[in-house]
Amino acid sequence: MNDFVTLLVRWTVRIFLLAAATVFFLSLLAAASLLALVWGARALWAKLTGRPVTPWVMGVNPGAAWSSVYRARTASWPGQGAAAESSEEAPRHRGGILRGNQEIVDVQPREIREH
Repeated sequence: MNDFVTLLVRWTVRIFLLAAATVFFLSLLAAASLLALVWGARALWAKLTGRPVTPWVMGVNPGAAWSSVYRARTASWPGQGAAAESSEEAPRHRGGILRGNQEIVDVQPREIREH
């Protein structure tokens, strides 16, 4: 009798796990399908209205977080108070690579073409 109960419990657990895995897979499939449907409708609407299809991107800028840490550390270094104050007065571009009124002259501007 113990063998029959053990066999019954094993098959019950297997069926339950299979059902749970099926529900999980189908929910992921439904979420991905809904996301694809929304993205496709958005792209179709953009094409119909003549606007460019812009990608969905995350609004995270890792450079901004790094530059705030960099500024906080340089301001707290001993003997760097005057340097930190003078660097905050002038606008900083590309982490301080371009300072003052330097201009980039090797760039050829182009006209923007719309499709």
